Amino acid sequence: MVEPGTRQQLDPGRPDSLLVSAASTVATLEDLAALLRDLRRRHARRRRDSHLTYRELAAKTGWSQTAIAEYFTARTLPPTDRFDALLEVLGVSPAEQRALATARDRVEEDNRRIGARRTARRPGPGRGLASGVAAHQLPAAPRMFTGRTRELDCLDAALDERSRAADGTPLVCAIGGMGGIGKTWLALHWAHRNLDRFPDGQLYVDLRGFDPAGEPMTPAAAVRGFLEALGVAPSAIPAAHDAQFGLYRSLLTGRRMLVVLDNACDTAQVAPLLPGHETCTVLITSRRQLVGLIATRGASSVALDVLPGDEARQLLARHLGRARLDAEPQATEALLACCAGLPLAVGIVAARATIHSHLSLGALAAELGEDAHRLDGLDAGEPQADLRGVLSWSGRALSPDAARAFGLLGIAPGPDLGEAAAASLLALPPAKARTLLRMLEQSSLLHRHAPERYRMHDLLRLHAAEQADAQHAPAEVRAAQRRLTDCYVRTACAGAQLLADRPAPLPAEPVDGSVTHPLTDPASAMAWFDTEHTNLLAAQQSARRHGWDGPVYHLAWALDPYHRRRGHLEDQATVWQLAVTSAQRLPDQALRVQAHQMLGDAYAQLGKTADALQSLHEALALAEQSDDVSSRGEIHHSLGGTWERHGDHRRALEHARRALLIFEKLDDTYRQARALNGVGWLQARLGDCAEARANCQAALTLLRRLPVDDRRVGESDVLDSLGFIAHRLCEYERALEYYGQALAICRAQGHSYLEPDILQHIAETQFAQRRVDQALDTWRRAHELYAAQHRLTDASRVQRQLDALAV
Repeated sequence: MVEPGTRQQLDPGRPDSLLVSAASTVATLEDLAALLRDLRRRHARRRRDSHLTYRELAAKTGWSQTAIAEYFTARTLPPTDRFDALLEVLGVSPAEQRALATARDRVEEDNRRIGARRTARRPGPGRGLASGVAAHQLPAAPRMFTGRTRELDCLDAALDERSRAADGTPLVCAIGGMGGIGKTWLALHWAHRNLDRFPDGQLYVDLRGFDPAGEPMTPAAAVRGFLEALGVAPSAIPAAHDAQFGLYRSLLTGRRMLVVLDNACDTAQVAPLLPGHETCTVLITSRRQLVGLIATRGASSVALDVLPGDEARQLLARHLGRARLDAEPQATEALLACCAGLPLAVGIVAARATIHSHLSLGALAAELGEDAHRLDGLDAGEPQADLRGVLSWSGRALSPDAARAFGLLGIAPGPDLGEAAAASLLALPPAKARTLLRMLEQSSLLHRHAPERYRMHDLLRLHAAEQADAQHAPAEVRAAQRRLTDCYVRTACAGAQLLADRPAPLPAEPVDGSVTHPLTDPASAMAWFDTEHTNLLAAQQSARRHGWDGPVYHLAWALDPYHRRRGHLEDQATVWQLAVTSAQRLPDQALRVQAHQMLGDAYAQLGKTADALQSLHEALALAEQSDDVSSRGEIHHSLGGTWERHGDHRRALEHARRALLIFEKLDDTYRQARALNGVGWLQARLGDCAEARANCQAALTLLRRLPVDDRRVGESDVLDSLGFIAHRLCEYERALEYYGQALAICRAQGHSYLEPDILQHIAETQFAQRRVDQALDTWRRAHELYAAQHRLTDASRVQRQLDALAV
């Protein structure tokens, strides 16, 4: 006979009777947890492996690691269904299962009797305090909840860490994000998933921090509701607010309770409602970041972003059924794009599609497709299902300056903004603009996704633009857009000058209120262009719509060196197409010449020879009309490149020589060197390597007379030509030396477009030396770069070489 409170270790080879006997002696939760630990060890011995970790048990059962840890450490009695599932995982026999289930029920009954006696003895605050009252105020779990695995794991981890710390303070976790992002759904889903961890009850209140009904709820009103839920009769609630809060904290002391403070306005509203004991957990949802709560109370923070595409699709499928989505896949994708990952928007779309089930999803997608009417389409007719209304609740809490900034930020072209751009848009000093940006970020109306860079959700942007139109005169909105465009134009032109060392065609005076981003060297210029590229393209389109021809041209000019270095060929052609149109209305003929020439260059690089020749001949005709000798040289140089890409090297050489004669007469060292290299390259392609080498060596000598920054990219071109000539003459080591120098310059200058061409030449030379493995590695690197630059023809050519060598 085993005495109560004593146990024997379970032997995997012994019969069920030992565990059944041990289960019959279980008298406390500690005894039951000890048997579970023995079962875990027995399971490990049977499978001849280490025992199942809490993480592995969590994966097998779908429960949190903290819950499992509490079952094995006697902190929580597992519910019946979970206890049975745990026994099944641990491999008990039917007889053992029955004995252990009986033991569990016995512990539960003993705990209930003990709890009743303690409740009867607990001193109340006075007459009217009900005994044994457990509050269960949580609203129902959201049935359509989808995804959010990372955020749920964060909440689990926060509770796990707090349980381990046991520092006497409650866990406080703030869930933040914009309106409609799903904060309340996350809080309620997590709460219902973890009810077993809060056996003494759950309190819930909507604090109406952002609500159409009016003022936020006061902490005093909230705590009074909590006291009544905890069994305190209205007549027993103290009159003084401090006493009410003290009583509330006293009643929660020692209880394992969850408090959900939903839709909070700010830290001041929730601070008095925080329990004072470590057994409690508090979840807070708010559109504000509640920085004060994090700073002063050590609260954890979970920031909600939009749903990923697959989770948004899953949410819509849960509403409408997968079959309806599969029947109209394109319309489904269009609807999801209009919702931009916002759960409330997906829900409103689903509600409309459900109510109007006779309409196709395509019809609804068409209604939502236009930006100007999208928010109208995301209104299902009730306050909680009107996205415009829900978003507007955030704006009501803003200061006048922040509200003005919110509206104007909505009219900015491009996906995000840096601080200089924002300061220009708002006509404010950068420090003042930064303060407003951070205020909007704290209100979840902006997201800082990179250092000092901010973006706005697509649907928030539409709402903000509506606010700008409603609150500002058209002239003020237009002036703000003009300041922003000027910021982009002037910073981009400064960057182009650093990259190409040529004077910018800018008016003397900046637009009043515009500021620029400081650029100090070519590396900072390339980094800025990389960051702002999409915004610059959008700014040029915006300038075109406003009829600002000068900025349209200036942005094309400023982007050209960057586009060449990065190989953005399609974008290069697009910006010069816009520039050609705008240049027709500008008074300077030279700008029209250059726009046609640069567009022809862009077409040539895309392989559009006919379009390139048409643009270049238009440029040449304009240059001859105005006797623009320098431009004629540039155009002949471009014509040479166009014919070379077309495969007509003799005609290309004719134009290259015309360009060289012009630049020699102009005594332009850099362009003369560039033309000499063009002539030498084409001579080498035609087999005249001796003349080719002489011309390219002369080009290199001229370039090296110039300052380093002025010659670098041109020098890499010449070195590549000399490497090609050396290869043709079977001087392979010399060729590799030239190529290596050219490659180093390209990489130092960020000229990624030329890098795979040079690697291709290196691979050909290595292959000629019968260094096949090295050649294959180099060709693979070239192929990766060609593919990354979407140069599919070049990538296919290299792939064919690799395939041929693999046979």
